Amino acid sequence: MSDAVVIGAGPNGLAAAIRLAEAGRQVLILEAADAPGGAVRTEELTLPGFRHDTFSSVYPAAAASPVFGRMPLAEHGLEWVHPEAAYAHPLPGGDARLLYRDLDRTVANLGADGPAWERFAKPFLDNFEAVRATMLSGFPPIGGPLKLLTQAGPLRTLGFTRLLPGKATGLGARLFQDQGSRAWLYGAAMHGDTPPDGTGSAIAAFYLNLVGHAVGWPSPKGGAERLTDALVGYFKSLGGELRVNARVRKITSAGGRVTGVETADEHFPAKLVVADVMPSALTRMAELPGWYRVALNRYVQGASTVKVDWALDGPIPWENPDVHGAGTVHVAGTEAEFMHSVKQAHDGIADLPFLLLGQQSIADPTRAPEGKHTAWAYTHGPQEGVAWEQVTPEVVERMETQVERFAPGFRDRILARHILSPGGLEARNANLVGGDVGGGSYRISQLVFRPLPKLTPYATPLKGLYIGSAATFPGGAVHGVPGDAAARAALKG
Repeated sequence: MSDAVVIGAGPNGLAAAIRLAEAGRQVLILEAADAPGGAVRTEELTLPGFRHDTFSSVYPAAAASPVFGRMPLAEHGLEWVHPEAAYAHPLPGGDARLLYRDLDRTVANLGADGPAWERFAKPFLDNFEAVRATMLSGFPPIGGPLKLLTQAGPLRTLGFTRLLPGKATGLGARLFQDQGSRAWLYGAAMHGDTPPDGTGSAIAAFYLNLVGHAVGWPSPKGGAERLTDALVGYFKSLGGELRVNARVRKITSAGGRVTGVETADEHFPAKLVVADVMPSALTRMAELPGWYRVALNRYVQGASTVKVDWALDGPIPWENPDVHGAGTVHVAGTEAEFMHSVKQAHDGIADLPFLLLGQQSIADPTRAPEGKHTAWAYTHGPQEGVAWEQVTPEVVERMETQVERFAPGFRDRILARHILSPGGLEARNANLVGGDVGGGSYRISQLVFRPLPKLTPYATPLKGLYIGSAATFPGGAVHGVPGDAAARAALKG
């Protein structure tokens, strides 16, 4: 009998299992897929020798994570690769705005708007540890704000607090005169599902840029799965056990307490279970009180996603050569084009969709055969009202047209492509409900209280059962904080 069972071997499940194992518990992880990693996987999706990150690929949150940062992951093979620029935002006419890890270089790139960015960002960068403690901590996030208040003072703390309900468009209007600089700022907000003119988007836009200065936007050398390999290696070094192809069908209980979990073939007794699953899955697995079940079923998923991976005969021929060195590219065009695309994507398919694009093989040539390259991009759309399986080919055509606008000749370099529709993403990873790669919506009503308003959101009414997925605070991205926080709550009992 294991002391604890963790459901799911994604970053949060692994973080939870490691915390429990470090505390001396005998831990078993049960993973439904044929390999661990959740949304941190690498596969030859297109052609032999082309290593593509199936889901996520760029990890500023992992590099900043206080959970991963305390683990000896380098000893288990993890090596970060930093591109020359964290991201680029190409503009018509060969112009571009870029975020560099170096603040001075970013300020110079922003031109006349650079000094405003420096005045705004530098005080928070100087107090980044306090900012990180606020953004990447378990719930309730008390220690970080107190540290920020002590270190940065009340005025800076108030300024940070103002960002929480703010809009990226409002922040952009306050900081920048140039529309290109404003479009540059908005792109970071689109890593979630809150549009730049939506409440709560300012903090997302600002924080991702700040993290870029503080720790960069790196990727693991050799592919995303190297992060998974390191986490699994450390977990096993602690005596933990991992089983794949072991889908949990039921969490068993008696007398209001967990007794174990069941797969199709076996029952695993345990008095403590941490589930790295979405709320809808938890309600199917466990016998939960009616009020809690209703609350979980009200959890709102984020946008759907279409993702394309390309095997390329050479690097993407960006019109602006500086874009070539960026690990991530926000393909959206001018501020007006950007906002028009976002509005169209709220209800359907944008004519020229916003793309989050990655070109990791530029800085990491191990991902493709010599002289060749990989690239990927995704775009968002609504969860409902679109027949995604039917329209995905048209969406891909529009995505490639959008890249071609800023990189003439891009299509000529495509050797092969691999496409994942929203349904395809969910089929490969059940936590990506409806193709939602963010673990639930980040609209203001669900930004802090995840998955429901509760002092200890990781604990469920069923004693011994905890939820530690991206649906819990502080939410998605690859940093392991929800899983670690759920395990700490479980250890407190």
